[in-house]
Amino acid sequence: MQRLSRIIITLAAVVMTLTAAAQYNREYFFWVGRKCMMNKDYQEAIRTLNILLRADPEAYEGYFWRGIAKYQLNDLLGADADFTIALEKNPVFTTAYTYRAITRSRLGNYDDALRDFQEAIDLRPDLPNPYYSRGVTRLLNQQFREAIEDFDLFIRQENKVADAYLNRGVCYLYLKDTLKAYDNFDLAVRTNRENPDSYNRRGTLYMQQRRFAEAEADFDKAISCDSAYLPSYFNRALVYSDTNRPLQSLDDLDKVIALDSSSSLGYYNRAIVRSQIGDYNRALDDYERVARYSPENVLVYYNRGSLQAYLGNDAAALADFSRAISLYPDFANAYLQRSDIYYRMGDMRQARRDRDLASRKIAAYKARLSDSTYSIFADTTQHFDRLLSFDSKLSGSSFDRIASRENGSDLKLIPLFKFTLSRSDSTLTALRRVYFTPRMVDFKRHVNNELLTLSHEESNVATDSLVLLDRQFAEALRRDDRSWELLFQRAITQSLVKQYTNSVNTYSQAIEINPANPFLYLNRSTTRAEMIDFISSIDNAYQRITIDTDPALRLQNDHSRSYNYDEAIADLNASLKLYPDFAYSYYNRANLMALSGKLPEAYEDYTRAIELNPQFAEAYYNRGLVQIFMKDTRKGCLDISKAGELGIRQAYEVLRQHARPEHD
Repeated sequence: MQRLSRIIITLAAVVMTLTAAAQYNREYFFWVGRKCMMNKDYQEAIRTLNILLRADPEAYEGYFWRGIAKYQLNDLLGADADFTIALEKNPVFTTAYTYRAITRSRLGNYDDALRDFQEAIDLRPDLPNPYYSRGVTRLLNQQFREAIEDFDLFIRQENKVADAYLNRGVCYLYLKDTLKAYDNFDLAVRTNRENPDSYNRRGTLYMQQRRFAEAEADFDKAISCDSAYLPSYFNRALVYSDTNRPLQSLDDLDKVIALDSSSSLGYYNRAIVRSQIGDYNRALDDYERVARYSPENVLVYYNRGSLQAYLGNDAAALADFSRAISLYPDFANAYLQRSDIYYRMGDMRQARRDRDLASRKIAAYKARLSDSTYSIFADTTQHFDRLLSFDSKLSGSSFDRIASRENGSDLKLIPLFKFTLSRSDSTLTALRRVYFTPRMVDFKRHVNNELLTLSHEESNVATDSLVLLDRQFAEALRRDDRSWELLFQRAITQSLVKQYTNSVNTYSQAIEINPANPFLYLNRSTTRAEMIDFISSIDNAYQRITIDTDPALRLQNDHSRSYNYDEAIADLNASLKLYPDFAYSYYNRANLMALSGKLPEAYEDYTRAIELNPQFAEAYYNRGLVQIFMKDTRKGCLDISKAGELGIRQAYEVLRQHARPEHD
């Protein structure tokens, strides 16, 4: 080891004479580089290999090993570049094809990854590993039957690898064949009885089937294999809760929080369990932590308000229900709960007002909808104190859902454009990129409100000011209820304070008076989409189930109710029929198509928006994301580069994650 240390320390001096003695020292440098990698000192390995490659630029193995080191440091673009150079210097380097394919798979570039896997398999069809890795890539690309074929080929040669059975089982789950999924999870358990993932996967399937005793046994075994295996503590807590053993559930949630002190879901679930066993003060402490971590979540305030009401803390309960209502003013249950608090406090007028509001909201939902899609917060029988599953999100947006398909990526579409009310300091900066058409300018002049602007950004007008404006518009409408201009402006204020149902109704009144105005349909569409966005972000928290493949890779199997944007899209279709050259209507429709999973249609609409406005930075950015999700990373990055050039700041972070070398 002392000799190794001396070699590393004197590398800089050795490079001066390396050219003359390259052949003699080459194996030493390979040995030093590999040794550093075995010790997980990847940066030192890269420095060592750099010296070798400066002296011997044809050493293709050096590029390969440096690519491995970069991969381990999550420099995926650098790894891709090094594997590419290694292959240029040795076109039959099978392992380099395999590792470049794995790298490209992690970048979301599945098409090129699959081509590299095919090259590796064509060169060495007898090697099992490329089949396994290609199977994972096909699984991530949702080619489930093809992935099963690859795992079959791998298992024929290597039948002692538990992950192969787990991944094949996941494919069968996606194909809704739970029997074969169970068989594969069972094979994974029997193949490696010390692997907690195998027990956790089989236990999760048991839990979904409400076979709680078998699920519990599997989670017990997973924990015995790894006492720090957090998923099984969490899942076992759910089993204990579902089988009416709150103390055991609480004990497991304590362990979850001990392993991850920032787990909002851990605190949230523990608050519910503590409430169930009467440990109210500590339940309130847990809710306080969750409110600190997720301050925009309605359920936290609603549940804490319910607990405060039960304890007789009427003032605290009133504050929590009011906070829930301020976050979502269409939450009928919160009005009913707050009505009860006002009644107990002797404020009969406010109690009647809240109860009447709740009744109107429930009636509006029932009259307007044939299914229960939007009625989650109007259903007075709905319970919101269930434990949430391991992968639930306490906050989030449906605008994030498209990005969640990409292995946990946090990429987000830039949101919809709408006419909103905002002061000039921040929004006008963004509007310098907005193209103005004569029809839009005339519309703004006709409405005659200096705050009116077209933007995708949040309004910077304070909430109390918006409420005051809403009252002013309401008062003006009492004098002139046929003014579509006043109705339009009031619908905007209602939307900004999240009175989505009222806002949609007000837009509809304006449209009835002025049915030929495309901008009224544009804004009603945006409000309808935002209503879906808000409700689904919480409703889905109860529904989503994670499916893991490799520890570093995750897919989601969403069994949530379906949220569609058909009405919002229909409004945009009407807007475009009235004004077929308005770029922002195409942009908004593209966003909704993307969120509906119709990526080719989204691409076409973004393209049309860009044709109409060649400086449309947001359209370039979102079209770039859609192309990345469609596995065309190169073209997607070109669009995102253009968006960065036009002023979209987050473009360069996306390029850092997804851009690939020019010579690949």
